This record gives sequence, structure tokens and C-alpha cells, in this order.
Amino acid sequence: MHQPESDLNSIVSCIALHNDEQAYRRLFDLLYNRLKCFAASILKSNELAEEVACDTMFTLWCNRAQLPGIANIKVYAYVIAKNKALNLLKRDARSFINYVDEMDVNISFHDLTPEQILITEELKRNIEQVVNALPPKCKLIFRFIKEDGLSYKEVAELLDISVKTVDAQLVTAIKRIGAVVKREYNLTR
Repeated sequence: MHQPESDLNSIVSCIALHNDEQAYRRLFDLLYNRLKCFAASILKSNELAEEVACDTMFTLWCNRAQLPGIANIKVYAYVIAKNKALNLLKRDARSFINYVDEMDVNISFHDLTPEQILITEELKRNIEQVVNALPPKCKLIFRFIKEDGLSYKEVAELLDISVKTVDAQLVTAIKRIGAVVKREYNLTR
């Protein structure tokens, strides 16, 4: 699930205006794992991904006074992480970038009966299998839009692709997920 922009803006304001370490910790908790997964998808190394995620969060803290002027802190953090990861690839003379991660598809379980929870968990597993089987770029685009709440334009800028490519990749992902759900649950139009 993604954090509402107003909450993130409030956290960023506390960090920038008051050097609030507790607010920074909340921002760290919200972004660190996503940044690490994103960096790991580029670097194919958990250790280097942790380094990139930590460096990115450190950069955010060091530049905290400028953060209120940033339109979307999540996109800004992803761009920093991407640049740091690509710099590591250049430094280590690596040339292959593979967008793969292990993030969860989040489905809410509140107020469900045990049977509904069982069905929902099964559906979640099926969707996660389909998402994991998607082509790497398609999977990354799906996760950015559906899990992180980024816009098509933000994803296009982040991945240096066109908005139409983002749209086409998302349509592919949704069609594949829809086909599995229809097949598994005998749904017809």
C-alpha cells in the first residue's frame, strides 16, 4: 500500500523545518525497503542494494532543508537510488540491468470471515505468482503504479521510457492477472 502524499508531506516538513529525527525514522521506515528492492533489481546484489538504500536515505537527510521543494519525495528518492545504483554499475563495469524484486502484493484483510480470508490469501498467492512471472520491466512498472502509487508519467521519467510504454506494460500485466483470476475462479464476462 502506498502512503498518502499529505502524510509524506507532513513527515518531510517535520524533517526539514525541525530536524525531527523521529519523522526521519518514519520516512526511513516507509522508503528503505522499497529502495533496497529497487536497487537490488538493478544491481543483483543485496549488499550493494543495502548500500544504495542507506546512501539514498543519508542523502535525503543531508539535503533535508531542500525537501519541501520536492514535488514527490518517493519519485525523488527512487531517482537518487537509481543514479547511485547506476554509478555503482559503472564503477564495477557491469552492463546488465535486471528489474526483479520480491515485494508483496498487498491485499487488505480487515473484517473478513475465515472463508473469505482463505479465498483472499489464495487469490493473493495466485496474483503474486502471476506478477512474479511477468517480464522484468512489466513487473517493475506494475509494482510502481499499483503498489507505490506512482503516476504513469513518474514511472516513465524514472525508467527513461515513454508514457505509452508504461501504459502498454501495465495493460499487459493487468490482462495476465485478469486471465488467471477468471480461470481460477470460473468467472466469465
